[in-house]
Amino acid sequence: MSIHSELKPAILIKRYKRFLADVELPDGKVTTIHVANTGAMTGCGEPGDTIWYSTSDNPKRKLPLSWELTEKANSDLICVNTIRANQVVEQAIRNGRIDPLNGFDSIQREVKYGEENSKIDLLLTGKNQPDTYIEVKSVTLLQDGQGYFPDAKTERGQKHLRELIHIANSGHRSVLLFCILHTGIDSVRAAAHIDPRYAELLEDAKRQGVEVLEYKPEIGTQGIY
Repeated sequence: MSIHSELKPAILIKRYKRFLADVELPDGKVTTIHVANTGAMTGCGEPGDTIWYSTSDNPKRKLPLSWELTEKANSDLICVNTIRANQVVEQAIRNGRIDPLNGFDSIQREVKYGEENSKIDLLLTGKNQPDTYIEVKSVTLLQDGQGYFPDAKTERGQKHLRELIHIANSGHRSVLLFCILHTGIDSVRAAAHIDPRYAELLEDAKRQGVEVLEYKPEIGTQGIY
């Protein structure tokens, strides 16, 4: 499952205003690229790191280049484009690669639901199957050999947990899926040292029937599989 187009390398100069980064191309030219990530991106891009970018053929885009991956000095690859998490999970489900989520007839994206004006990432429906609401979270924070989520305090993430709890209590199937987008991460824990309220809500969600899955795709400069 190739998620992105051919990638090219550059050297990161700096990220700023959340959605922008300046990079140096192999020919020495400095240019600004788009960053599809609203998070803190802790450990995901330091000045001097090699990054890999994609190029859009959309003529309406002001910035055609997008930061996709960071390659660390130890060769770890990190996908910083959070859009990719939903894309790779959806493709994996469609191809029957996530066993607990097989056997559905329909996959819908960004469906309104819940009590707090939310949109679920993926809604699975099918005959003789309970409606299954899936919230996908991109995991990129690695500290002392352990993967964590979130990488910053997230009121939005807390809201999503409350919504998933409500769905579980309403008799539907409720799933929180952590998509690991860092080759150095093999397991995920709630980052209680960063957002203690999120960690508390996650434990409450599990007690009330929210399923928690971890999924780690293969990440390379030729694509995410």
